[in-house]
Amino acid sequence: MALISPSRRLRRTPFSDGVEAAGVKGYTVYNHMLLPTVFRSVEEDYRHLKDAVQVWDVAGERQVELRGPDAARLIQMLTPRDLSKMQDGQCFYVPMVDETGGMLNDPVAVKLDDDRFWISIADSDLIMWVKGLAYGFRLDVLVDEPDVSPLAIQGPKADDLAAAVFGDAVRDIRFFRYKRLEFQGRTLVVARSGYSKQGGFEIYVEGTDIGMPLWNALMEAGKSMDVHAGCPNGIERVEGGLLSYGNDMTRENTPHEAGLGRFCSTQSAIGCVGRDALLRVAKEGPVQQVRAIEILGGVPPCDRAWPLMDGDRQVGQVTSAANSPDFNTGVAIGMVRMTHWDAGTELDVMTPDGPRAASVHDTFWI
Repeated sequence: MALISPSRRLRRTPFSDGVEAAGVKGYTVYNHMLLPTVFRSVEEDYRHLKDAVQVWDVAGERQVELRGPDAARLIQMLTPRDLSKMQDGQCFYVPMVDETGGMLNDPVAVKLDDDRFWISIADSDLIMWVKGLAYGFRLDVLVDEPDVSPLAIQGPKADDLAAAVFGDAVRDIRFFRYKRLEFQGRTLVVARSGYSKQGGFEIYVEGTDIGMPLWNALMEAGKSMDVHAGCPNGIERVEGGLLSYGNDMTRENTPHEAGLGRFCSTQSAIGCVGRDALLRVAKEGPVQQVRAIEILGGVPPCDRAWPLMDGDRQVGQVTSAANSPDFNTGVAIGMVRMTHWDAGTELDVMTPDGPRAASVHDTFWI
């Protein structure tokens, strides 16, 4: 591909100096910011992520902050997941939908107080929708993008690295919970979450000025652990079935089609703007849904949807794919029609390099 041309519209992050010093080789654009995609090679980064520990610049996961008396009402309007029992210190994975039930984003919501939330978004301009709802319903709430940039620690040695910088209190953080911990006189939200299946943390770095001091502290503390700069890895993501908004689901899909029905409490999520549409989907069920797809033979990079075929009839599409070194096969995420989504169903996938034999896998690989 051609190079990405830098400009002020394509924003750097608080950690970009560290990323560049670490030898980043590729970027993508995520919420108008630089997101690293490869350092040594995708395969080498994959192996290291599974064996050691990495520090990721994921500042592109921008925050939409809701603050004010109507913050809880507004966040419930955005999602079919019931947030009424959400407590301070909790993070919730929350599919967010429009009035038709179509997905607008699949962020993590962080409850900071009864009247203050951060929504850590995937790649879409969700803030525009949120501001529109707040204005249209005349809600008493401030909607803004704060100076908060996530930095992730991922890999089997993530607990050791985080503890070296924040103390052993990080070891007690439960999955999708957070603690407020000190770093150089600053209190930061540290959550046990992240966009890999290897385990780790996401640190919500509040204040651009503290970004590089934290990056450098983690790199120094992690020398004995073989710490490297890293990034979300395309192979490991697909093996684990971690969905990518804009790739594996879009506004054309409901949460149920994306396999996220378990996060939809449509009966009790009173106020969600897409609730009525999703009540019908929940009752009738989706006609297509995300599935793990095994592809035989090597697969090229997947930068567009590949048709899934049963003979001359299209029955779905592959939306993300990679060659897995650990499982010695092509692994993929696909959207498949209900007539063909049962495990073991044999299909053909039409890649740019020609057709490949494929089958619906019973589960994702990790």
